[in-house]
Amino acid sequence: MMSHKNDNELVFLPLGGTGEIGMNCNLYGYGPGAALSKTGGQWIMVDLGVTFGRHSDPGIDVITPDIAFIEKRRKNLLGLLLTHGHEDHIGAVAHLWPRLKCPVYATPFTAALVRGKLAEAGLLEEVPLHIIEPDAHLEIGPFSIDYICLTHSIAEPSALAIEVEGGRILHTGDWKIDPDPVIGKLTEVERLKALGDAGIDAIICDSTNVLTPGRSGSEADVGRMLEEVVAESTGRVVITTFASNVARLTSIAAAAMKSGRHLCLAGRGMHKIYQAARETGYLTQFPELVDESDAGYLPPEKVLICCTGSQGESNAALGRMANGRHPHLTLEAGDRVIFSSKMIPGNETEILALQNQLAQIDVEIISPNGSDIHVSGHPCRDELADMYKWARPRAAIPVHGEHRHLIAHAALAAELGVEEPCRVHNGDIVRLAPGPTEIIDMVPSGRLYLDGSIMTDQQSPAVKERRKIAYNGIVFVAVPVDAANRLAGQVEVELAGTPLDDGMVKLTDWVLDAVERAIPSNGKLTPERAEQNISTAVRGELSRRWGKKPMVVVSFVSV
Repeated sequence: MMSHKNDNELVFLPLGGTGEIGMNCNLYGYGPGAALSKTGGQWIMVDLGVTFGRHSDPGIDVITPDIAFIEKRRKNLLGLLLTHGHEDHIGAVAHLWPRLKCPVYATPFTAALVRGKLAEAGLLEEVPLHIIEPDAHLEIGPFSIDYICLTHSIAEPSALAIEVEGGRILHTGDWKIDPDPVIGKLTEVERLKALGDAGIDAIICDSTNVLTPGRSGSEADVGRMLEEVVAESTGRVVITTFASNVARLTSIAAAAMKSGRHLCLAGRGMHKIYQAARETGYLTQFPELVDESDAGYLPPEKVLICCTGSQGESNAALGRMANGRHPHLTLEAGDRVIFSSKMIPGNETEILALQNQLAQIDVEIISPNGSDIHVSGHPCRDELADMYKWARPRAAIPVHGEHRHLIAHAALAAELGVEEPCRVHNGDIVRLAPGPTEIIDMVPSGRLYLDGSIMTDQQSPAVKERRKIAYNGIVFVAVPVDAANRLAGQVEVELAGTPLDDGMVKLTDWVLDAVERAIPSNGKLTPERAEQNISTAVRGELSRRWGKKPMVVVSFVSV
């Protein structure tokens, strides 16, 4: 490995994406040892992505990494480098850049996607966005950085070779080895081998498919299969896929042209990717598109619709077609819907519900199970073996995976001869060089919730209250009082999210009984104490009779 000539250390700090899939955010620091975790050193950030809220986070659509550590040291943050344009790598840039105010570096296609997000946030003129070539060489402070072309399920995926005095590492980003990627360059194997020859202290590597044997497959094979499936279809064909996969859009367009069908793109995300791809020189052989408002008038056998909604999103184009809410496009018996996408863990319920809606109207569903209409964008075990053979790193740090993936990846790296496989978690500061590779410190890490347009932390009282309301409902109790704080009229009760009062269920009466017992016989109320007593009494009564403890809001109304 590289010889060490000074007292500085190169460290790695993941703030998101390690121990989870999504929300990738990684920091590399260089400076004097332990001081790096305090105030010293210089830093670069690699990727700044999002994940998406689940049912357990009501009202939260977008979740970002908590970047408090580097926000406090932003004067030492030299730049944000983006490896590719997927949401889990760029989705938080517009939300969090005002807290960082650093230069941003991206290749043309990724930059086009980021520009769109910055424009929506009103930041386009503020952010110094540097557009670089896919094989760019950058000198940023003490960091010498080379972008290396890989293949993935989006245009222009890049690994980063990051070098400082005394250390050299390879950050892969998301990747696979695709021998025929349809668009873009092949994996730059010779450059990876040359890095291995020069000596790599550590590889920070994608773990998503480490549990899957073999290879992930080629986009070209998917294209050929889609052509066959579309050609044999007799009714309307709808293909839903990840909008960001420009190679897949290319194959879908080819299938439409070969089968004599007009192509329609449906869904905002699909149109955004299409525009970004056209702006940056992709999709040059794309056929003329049919507008959504016109596609519904075409004979079913003459139309192919490529749309968003592959993950069961009810408001995406496919979801609206399935439930009859799309303003222009409809589905009917004999149509065929092709899911050219994987089922992302956590989305199973929504996807199966959508497929059941489609089945109910006798639409034929074709999914990737047992067919070649989708391939992953991440490396399976044989591809990981190839990467380790080329790079020959001293240490391996698995990222971009849940804990089971990280454990399996570290074990595989050891099998492949890596001296120092190192399993880390978000918040761990890992010394990469000079060796040995080890965790030397830990900093707070977590999540930020985007609640509408307001950013809050994951301990948000609002989200906790929504969970309570979602599970147990809410009871409003209005208590009329006079100037002397005595009960001065009839208590009013309003219920929300609870069973309706009927012959057997009398929640309102139960609440009023509990309130009556909680109010002193003389009617004299001390508001703060009375509020607690009434709330406790109501929750206890409803727990006994109903089996649930709803949120209780007590208010005192002057009369």
